[in-house]
Amino acid sequence: MVNTEASRTIVGIIGNVISFALYISPIPTFIKIHKARAVESFKPDPYVTAVLSCAMWCFYGMPFVHPDSLLVITINGFGFIIEIIYITIFFFYSPWSKRRKIIIALVIETIFFVLVVVLSLKLFHTTKDRSTIVGVLSIILNILMYASPLTVMGRVIRTKSVKYMPFFISLAYFCNGVIWVIYAILKFDVFILVPNSCGAVLGLMQLILYASYYKSTQWDPTLRELQLGNT
Repeated sequence: MVNTEASRTIVGIIGNVISFALYISPIPTFIKIHKARAVESFKPDPYVTAVLSCAMWCFYGMPFVHPDSLLVITINGFGFIIEIIYITIFFFYSPWSKRRKIIIALVIETIFFVLVVVLSLKLFHTTKDRSTIVGVLSIILNILMYASPLTVMGRVIRTKSVKYMPFFISLAYFCNGVIWVIYAILKFDVFILVPNSCGAVLGLMQLILYASYYKSTQWDPTLRELQLGNT
């Protein structure tokens, strides 16, 4: 019979694969930016936020903060690297006004992260206390990441069109949330459970919206190509 730890490892590996798919999903957007040699109306906010979130979860998974969380480190370590690549591309093709905002945001995030690391290690001397403070902060950042599709969902409801909400990204959000909820339950971890429960619910809401408004969507060839590219 498979024990809980082995089950958790298997679920965590599946979670890594799904999260990997989520992290690489913006690649078509950056291909478009590269071809256009401009960021156009795209915003760097999701990628800048994701960098800090990934860094926080990597720190949370460290043995001296929250033991037995290697799979949390692996996927968020990958996420941190790929988000840095996205930001670098975005920075390269941005006008100075957007570059300045990116620089300011990254400096603030770096200062915040360093303060969290130093203070949690200096002021808290047990893994329970460290995981609590770092986990709470990570939850807040993760929920902000998961909440970013809310603007797209609002647009779907207003326009009764799913043109700008790719189905497979919504499905990936849902599956990613569900698999990490299972991972958190197997060895109860409220700090992984809470944000991913929110992610699963938001992913489900997107899928419901997609099913509701797919027939009323008027596709045109260009947007259909972008939709398929994003998926």
